[in-house]
Amino acid sequence: MELLLTLSAFCISFILILITVPPIINVAREKHLYEPFEERKIHTTTIPPLGGVAIFIAFILSTIIATDGLSFDSLKYIIAAVLIMFFTGLKDDLLVISARKKFLIQLFAALILITMGDIRFTDLQGVFGIHEIGYITSFSLTLLTVIGVINAINLIDGIDGLASGLSIISSLVFGIWFYLSHNYPLAIMSFALVGSLSGFFLFNVFGNKNKLFMGDTGSLIIGVVISTLIIKFNQLNLVPDSVNVTSAPAFSLAAVIVPVVDTFRVMTIRILKKQSPFTADKNHLHHRLLQLLPGSHLKVTLIIIFATIGMISIAYLLNFSGLSSTVQFFAIASLGVILSFVPSFLIKRKNLKEARLNTVTIYIK
Repeated sequence: MELLLTLSAFCISFILILITVPPIINVAREKHLYEPFEERKIHTTTIPPLGGVAIFIAFILSTIIATDGLSFDSLKYIIAAVLIMFFTGLKDDLLVISARKKFLIQLFAALILITMGDIRFTDLQGVFGIHEIGYITSFSLTLLTVIGVINAINLIDGIDGLASGLSIISSLVFGIWFYLSHNYPLAIMSFALVGSLSGFFLFNVFGNKNKLFMGDTGSLIIGVVISTLIIKFNQLNLVPDSVNVTSAPAFSLAAVIVPVVDTFRVMTIRILKKQSPFTADKNHLHHRLLQLLPGSHLKVTLIIIFATIGMISIAYLLNFSGLSSTVQFFAIASLGVILSFVPSFLIKRKNLKEARLNTVTIYIK
């Protein structure tokens, strides 16, 4: 029965996406609701940014339907946070909200999860040699994680299929773990997200006339849900009858390594240039890869997705290495940072070769 409910969450959300996207696109065209052009934007045609509306409908309905009859006390608080992010993202997609207001609303949603839903870290599981932590540390770390993941997912949403593709992998991995650990409500919620994002991915990447973006509506919703899954994964890893991993923090970092490390990298670069860390630019990982593979959105998306799968696989193998939680965590973090600079290194190398060829050509002439 639990397997049937979990699979039904995926199927219901996927089908709902197929049903809701066409009318959403029709409304967007009728009302001229399109993504505005900006210099940093990659797309060159008018595309509706309302995919998040379809994701919201599919995710919420499939989760509620598939978890009916199961005990899921924190679901109402998760839905409350998702609702807040939905209306915030929708307003930002249509009218634009200042970064300050958006941050304050994210903070409010995170506080609902932490204080009312009691969704928070209580143990570092050996990272830095620390296990159980006090409420203030727990509150601060959880708040940082929720806000950080929300904004990381939002910032990585720069090319077709990237944010949705990475989120599919993350939620799928967590969903499988929750199912194997008999945490069926969370498994259902994870697969509801997988189903809705899989349907959206098809329209976003292969849509042609029915193409649409997820917008801030979609990325903010995804950020809240995945940050919740990360926290729950770490907490339930402490339960003896779960399928435990030796370093849940390292494994959960691997699941979101690209958006987290990329956000940290670009903000660090901006600060070093004495710019605001929230200044928009084209220094993201996907922008760099597009310089190496011009116009190949799908190739870049697939490269990053497979890199994430590789990082998750490494984190899983480290589980059997006998290394401490601290070493595993820093191994994943360090490898993620190193890999994030590879595209920039390749671009510099390519430019240097081209400069040498131009010099040789001029000399010959």
